[in-house]
Amino acid sequence: MKKKIIMTLAILSFWAVYYLQNHYNQQPDTSKEQAAESATKPKAPMPVDDIHLKKQKFFDALRPGIAKENARVLEERHDLLEIKKQFEDGDLSSVPSKAKQLAEDYELAIPETGINEAWLDTMLNRVNVLPQSLVLTQAANESAWGTSRFAKEGNNFFGQWCYVEGCGLVPLHRVEGATHEVAKFDSPQQSIHAYFMNVNRNNAYKELRDIRAKLAANEQDLKSQATALELTNGLLSYSERGQDYVDDLQSMIKHNSEFWTDK
Repeated sequence: MKKKIIMTLAILSFWAVYYLQNHYNQQPDTSKEQAAESATKPKAPMPVDDIHLKKQKFFDALRPGIAKENARVLEERHDLLEIKKQFEDGDLSSVPSKAKQLAEDYELAIPETGINEAWLDTMLNRVNVLPQSLVLTQAANESAWGTSRFAKEGNNFFGQWCYVEGCGLVPLHRVEGATHEVAKFDSPQQSIHAYFMNVNRNNAYKELRDIRAKLAANEQDLKSQATALELTNGLLSYSERGQDYVDDLQSMIKHNSEFWTDK
């Protein structure tokens, strides 16, 4: 009996030692820690050449659309100047159909008494070009260089809102009670067109248009980088960030100067 007890104790001691050795000599399971570290570890910075190429592709993709809008605006301005000349010469027996169309497009009703000098001046203040560098910079800023959900799913490069249910994409973090959506466009061209019309006729950007008119009166190139920098001062209402937003745009315009065809 005594021998059996000794044998049993010996076996138990063996397994106890075996367990302790294996338990405390195990390597820790670091898979979770490594995963967490990978999630928080800063990614290696993108090579400068890759960043340059990314910017170049983004800008080049939108340039033709901006050129198309500026060409349209210049044609409309030419028509307005012709109408103004006829008005000044006393040759307007009736309101031209082109004037009616422009009044509708730029949301400025022609007075019941007909075209007058005030209407023409306001229209000419609205119908003018925008610098490529300004438009491209706002597109980059508002769409995170084309990577935002709204740019990818809705061709919206300028963060433009709409207010009819189903007109666009509902922001994921929209404030409770808000009804706006981020407008959805069929093409980037539609987004660019909507941006031009927004800046050129919305009362919130009258200051931008007034700055542009003064620069034009001083014969400054309206498509230049210098003009773009000046016009940003009329975009305080474009973002809730106000002056910080304007400062960001100015910094981006200067930083990306090498990409502008008109400097």
